[in-house]
Amino acid sequence: MKYKSSLLLIVTLLFAPVLQAQEAGTDDEASWLPSLITATPEEGFELAVKMSRTSVKTIQPDVEVLKKLRPAYAHDPDSLIAATHVVAVNFRTIAEANNYWRD
Repeated sequence: MKYKSSLLLIVTLLFAPVLQAQEAGTDDEASWLPSLITATPEEGFELAVKMSRTSVKTIQPDVEVLKKLRPAYAHDPDSLIAATHVVAVNFRTIAEANNYWRD
């Protein structure tokens, strides 16, 4: 149960910057995320990774803190699995937005 609660919090925090940008009326050309539409699944996966990494930088903007904490989670299998789950959730969202790249 603790894992599910933590995962829900992580996913919520991941999408907070996107929702804030939408509410602020950010111009699509100036946005780092103008669209979820990609030409291929590979581009979709790359975007999912970028979304996940950007969310971490948004949540913890202090690069020194990120570097200091990295050894703690880099060798923790549970943390790595949780991180890959976040990427998978983002990729699923992108795949759905692209109709799973069906023509």
